[in-house]
Amino acid sequence: MREYVMWPDKRLKTAAAEVAAITDEVRAIWDEMIFAMDTMPGVGLAAVQLGVMQRLAVVDASDVRGQAVRMANPEILPSSAQLRTHEEGSPNLPGVWAKIERPRAVTVRFLNASGDVEERDFVGVWATSVQHQVDHLNGKMFFDHLSKVKRDMLLKKAKKVRV
Repeated sequence: MREYVMWPDKRLKTAAAEVAAITDEVRAIWDEMIFAMDTMPGVGLAAVQLGVMQRLAVVDASDVRGQAVRMANPEILPSSAQLRTHEEGSPNLPGVWAKIERPRAVTVRFLNASGDVEERDFVGVWATSVQHQVDHLNGKMFFDHLSKVKRDMLLKKAKKVRV
């Protein structure tokens, strides 16, 4: 199994490449991502977090697990004006969390596991996780949503945790 890429690795600051088609290789990467996400445990994972520079994400905010949505090339369409605050973190920067405000609901267009274009609405933690993963695919981390002062404090704390 692949290791998590650790911040400040440049891959975490780089946009991932579009996926041309859903292949057996893509399905195998999704399987590995779901295993990593469930082991964490987390509610989502982007391929770049494991060093795979492809626009692949998985999200599973269900209570029971096994409900993972596999997405290639996810694109956020309309999002709600109503915001929701959620404490976010990342295995790429362990030991630190921050309250991030994001739209409460989003519609996402993506290639699904069958290779078909799908549009799906996500609400609550599901919506937060999808937005978090799309950020990763665009080379952004959750703390990029913070003010410079809060971001600097969080990164300073993360260094102490790692030492």
